[in-house]
Amino acid sequence: MRNKRILVVDDSALVRRILSNIIQELGYEVDTAKDGEEALQKIQQENYDLITLDIEMPGKNGIEVLREIMEKKPTRVVIISSYATDNADITLEALDLGALTYITKPGKLGVDLKKIEEEIKVKIEEALKVPKYKIIANRRNKTPKIIHKEISTTDFIPKKDHKYVLIGASTGGPRLIEEIARTLPENYPYPICVVQHMPVNFTKKFADRLNSISKLTVVEASNGEEVVPGKMIIAKGGYHLHFRRRQDDVIVCKLVSNAKGRIFVPSVDEMFFSALEVMNPKDIIAILLTGIGDDGADGMVALRKAGAYTIAESEETATVYGMPKEAYVRGGASKVLPFPEILEELIKLGMETDVQKA
Repeated sequence: MRNKRILVVDDSALVRRILSNIIQELGYEVDTAKDGEEALQKIQQENYDLITLDIEMPGKNGIEVLREIMEKKPTRVVIISSYATDNADITLEALDLGALTYITKPGKLGVDLKKIEEEIKVKIEEALKVPKYKIIANRRNKTPKIIHKEISTTDFIPKKDHKYVLIGASTGGPRLIEEIARTLPENYPYPICVVQHMPVNFTKKFADRLNSISKLTVVEASNGEEVVPGKMIIAKGGYHLHFRRRQDDVIVCKLVSNAKGRIFVPSVDEMFFSALEVMNPKDIIAILLTGIGDDGADGMVALRKAGAYTIAESEETATVYGMPKEAYVRGGASKVLPFPEILEELIKLGMETDVQKA
């Protein structure tokens, strides 16, 4: 069997060398390109299994290169750039265009890449597991029709009970979270807390973007933010989202540092386990969507054992069938559903009458 080949695209010779060494330790062949033009030439001549792509480069920038890759020869792309943090809008655009995930260089010159060697290895290994047909499907407006099935909530009558919806996602997650935010009605009865793996300074942009398209109020988590109906709370990058119950019985957010040294900050498991300490498990609806690795899987197991209702996304629609698969394999999923059915289930759980499909 042919050994997997990876193209490293970065205008820094030092970064190319460090990344090449890290990837070669995984046993893969590595080729390099010093700019966008050279990368596009090599991509047309060779077949690469994955491309790591910088955003800020002389000549054609990473976004222009990515757009051409996806139009001419769709390939797995992992963004590795300091720009991922400096300009969240550009990184969101890269994800829209079909990049599978992103890694933030620690420092402008990327000389500290060895510090995040484990993250690089994990994300490259998981990205390589993504089937090629899902690379095309991951592009905005190129998603399978089933993803865009319209759900009418015009006659939505909310239940009057008190529950909490907790959602975890990673690679491929932003467009699904966006779909949830766009679809849920303004009188949806349950608060929704979301951990989407994202870098520091990125989640505020993401929350603002969701707030602009949602009938709910969407905010980035902050200390003391009330977890109440009509609100979607996005976990803040660089902190774990925990909860505490105030004296007036209202549950609020608590941001905590990464004391356990987890790879992903915020972590889905951190949110799930904190919820178990503060909320009645039978009031929790936990959903684990597409994503690299196994973050959230142990939390799903603990939640389900305690009586929570847990849903894992199925392989059919998950861009990366990592996190939800681990939850299912470990016994943490009450149900395994494709994303459109998860969205329908979410609405059904909060309404007094059946959902109506357009």
